[in-house]
Amino acid sequence: MNSQVMDHSSDKPHVSDDAKLATQPNAPEDIENYDDVDPSVTQAILEKYDRESITRHITQGPVKYIIAAICIFYSIFHLYITFNPMPSLLQRSVHVGVGFALIFLIFPASKKSSRKKVAWYDWIWFVFSLSGMTYLIYEYQDIVTSRGGMANSVDVIFSIITVICVLEGSRRITGWILPILASVFLLYPFISHLDFMPDRLLTRPYDLGDIFGQLFLKTEGLYSVAIGASVTFIFLFILFGAFLARSGMGQLFNDLALALAGDKKGGPAKVAVISSGFMGSINGSALSNVVSTGAFTIPLMKKVGYHKDFAGAVEASASVGGQILPPIMGASAFIMAETTGLPYSTIALAALLPAILYYLGVIAQVHFRAGRRDLKGMAKESLPQVKEVLKARGHMLLPIVFLIYLLIQNVPVGYAAAYTIGFTVVISMLRKETRMGFKDILGALEDGARQSLAVMAACAVVGIIIGVVSLTSFGTVMTSSIVTLGAGSLLLTLILTMLASMVLGMGLPSIPAYIITATMAAPALAGFDIPILSAHMFVFYFGVFANITPPVCLAAFAGAGISGGDPMKTGYLSLKLALAGFIVPFMFIYNPAMLMIDPTDLAVTAKEFPLPPVIDIIIAVVTSVIGVIGLSAALEGYFKSDMNIFTRLILALGALLLIYPGLITGAIGGVIVLGIAAFNIKGSKAPTALSV
Repeated sequence: MNSQVMDHSSDKPHVSDDAKLATQPNAPEDIENYDDVDPSVTQAILEKYDRESITRHITQGPVKYIIAAICIFYSIFHLYITFNPMPSLLQRSVHVGVGFALIFLIFPASKKSSRKKVAWYDWIWFVFSLSGMTYLIYEYQDIVTSRGGMANSVDVIFSIITVICVLEGSRRITGWILPILASVFLLYPFISHLDFMPDRLLTRPYDLGDIFGQLFLKTEGLYSVAIGASVTFIFLFILFGAFLARSGMGQLFNDLALALAGDKKGGPAKVAVISSGFMGSINGSALSNVVSTGAFTIPLMKKVGYHKDFAGAVEASASVGGQILPPIMGASAFIMAETTGLPYSTIALAALLPAILYYLGVIAQVHFRAGRRDLKGMAKESLPQVKEVLKARGHMLLPIVFLIYLLIQNVPVGYAAAYTIGFTVVISMLRKETRMGFKDILGALEDGARQSLAVMAACAVVGIIIGVVSLTSFGTVMTSSIVTLGAGSLLLTLILTMLASMVLGMGLPSIPAYIITATMAAPALAGFDIPILSAHMFVFYFGVFANITPPVCLAAFAGAGISGGDPMKTGYLSLKLALAGFIVPFMFIYNPAMLMIDPTDLAVTAKEFPLPPVIDIIIAVVTSVIGVIGLSAALEGYFKSDMNIFTRLILALGALLLIYPGLITGAIGGVIVLGIAAFNIKGSKAPTALSV
């Protein structure tokens, strides 16, 4: 993609808004002047692309306090069962039942519904949501003993009620995509035995007891491993994030990023990448992070000279990348640990280098674009100082350090999260700026419960898909189809798995996207002796990046809404910025050293891996880092000086050879990249703001 397309310039030369602003790079004198996005505008954008943001705002009356009380006790319940666990089916049913009851009180049926009060019919939904949970608690002993999980007619009735509540509740909070997908899967066992079905999809007949018993009475349906991870891990980390937010963590990340990178070349874009990456890793929602962080960073980028489309794309790609960034990875790391049986520490370590390469690629493109257009940073005197930022809020980094320490020490994940929440409250008391009083603690408990509902709903509705897949063996059909189409070629199978993961992940949050792709796409790689860790990381990456891949790139659309740019152009620029993220997964399949593992002579299902030789790690790091920087320069068309299309193509080829594992390919790629770099440095000249 050439620079003219990227910058949307016409054939007729003109001075773009980029260029006009670039002539006054340090015009802004006060950071406060940059934040010119009306909160009502950001809320409207968020509601357009993120169904979760459409909530009721009940300000008076007993209903407000009823909702707050249920939320607080919901959070306390999860802290309690961390140390006093209940049977899996019971604690998962409470998690789902109370969660959906809250959804019907907090989220209106449509955008046109009243935001001031709870509609009368939502109280009926509220009762229905609690009924399934209550029935399971009452009948639990009979279900697991005398009936052995076989459904009777009453079980079927309560199962149907619960499934309907899950579909309607998830529609309200996640939008139409997941409920429709789940409904299609739910239809399948009703028709899978009929003559018109393809031979590959034919199954035995299933009755209502088979289908709804699978969904309701077992931990392989609504209450599957997805909800298990939600109730034991994810909720606690969302709650941890709520406590951090109440203590001003968002302000810390923004200020620290500004202090470190704000005055550098193209500083605001680098600030966006740093702050959005860290916040995206903690909050687990790329869309909400784009809007919340982007309301601050996108105006900054535009004012120093970045095109509005590019500014929105930077924010979108950085926020989505937070989902692959250790240590928390938007809570997806814990889902992966639960799904694969791998230790969390192994997953976090494996994700480290690919995440670094991803963000290096984004920052490098940002830097080269700033160099090409001579986009200066912000005036240093208008920026916060690192010392002052750390003095005011730096101690709030300690909970994250404490969490990492506990996880490295193999403290159970739930325990680690609960301990860290308590540690956060204690640490916040050290400074007035971050101190949490009793009201703040109650507020954090309420916020955590509210913020967990979207993930809970997504995991529950995905449970319908998991239940049908396990009942009908549809996952095996999907896997065999990918393998058949792959025709024995690893590369072709990887490409097909990538496409399947991206299609399955379109429009979905990272957690349900991973669960679906892990169930139906990841097993296709087992036939090529790909370790389970590599296979799951592969599908996880592409499920996440579906949010910035046209045509359904919701994160990019949200960024365009903030920047005022073109949604599709912003989407394509997001894709370009994230290109390293699309290449690296292929590379770590062929070179497992990038994941810090050595699977030699180990089974595909191995749960523990030795570290590769140090020299292999060093080579993988050095070659991939140089390769990603070279690829970024080729994409942007600039390294110390402008490059023509031929040079860019040669440089891109050399960069890919560097990233690809192998001594000969690495040597050839290194010669190409370093040779072009030396040539460009020798012939470099001062950039011009008017260049396109």
